[in-house]
Amino acid sequence: MRSEALQHELDVALGLAHEAGMVIMGYYQTGLAVDLKAGDEPVTAADRAADSLIAEGLRTAFPDDGLLTEEAEDDLSRLDKERVWIVDPLDGTTEFINETGEFAVQIALTLGGRAVLGVVYQPAKGRLFHAVQGQGAYQVFEGETTRMRVSSQPDPAQMCLVASRSHYSPFVDLARQALGIPKANRIGSVGLKVGLVARAACDLYLATTISKEWDLCAPHALLMEAGGVLTNLCGEVLVYNKRDVTECTGLVASNGLAHDQIVETLAPLRDKAEW
Repeated sequence: MRSEALQHELDVALGLAHEAGMVIMGYYQTGLAVDLKAGDEPVTAADRAADSLIAEGLRTAFPDDGLLTEEAEDDLSRLDKERVWIVDPLDGTTEFINETGEFAVQIALTLGGRAVLGVVYQPAKGRLFHAVQGQGAYQVFEGETTRMRVSSQPDPAQMCLVASRSHYSPFVDLARQALGIPKANRIGSVGLKVGLVARAACDLYLATTISKEWDLCAPHALLMEAGGVLTNLCGEVLVYNKRDVTECTGLVASNGLAHDQIVETLAPLRDKAEW
């Protein structure tokens, strides 16, 4: 039985993730138009509709909380708030456009800049991840709820590595060679890749492209509660609800057993990263 702490917040986030997923799937495989926003990032009507739905739901349920979403203008009053929701309404827009199914709704709550609740929902597969600080991380899939725990693989050379499909970087190949890993598995969505590590389907996720807080916050909450570690490539723990929401120093998400060793091994390669 889950603790009552943040239970209402989790219930609201789960409900909104499912609703947003239904909205997104209504646009899926319909040949909708694609626009480009700052940084030449793609955005669609599905992104915007899901963003509006989630934002309205959170403002109604928690009017005193701050809110940061990918598709809305940033309301900097959030910087004065202790509790701030951080939302990526459609993580993996490129995968949505390419119809791979590898995209997710991500909703997170931060407290004092730390991720304390995360929901990641893959509507194309009906796979749901959720976590609350101190209460564990869970997967709901095909009618079964299971608690997630990271793997027990301590040797980086034996780890299963996952990386981005649409933002694959040559740095990943340099990194896996330095670590002695023979290949990298490539899929979409930060949340889904971190989900693989959280449920012990992979051991390590590396990224060097620029990320935003909404890409990372919900997955971070999941991984911590599954026993893993998520830092930038310098080994620094991520803090959220900053004025500048850009994370420019890459990402290492692991089962935690050799995290410091991995960061140290990759240190000489950091100047080759694309940030």
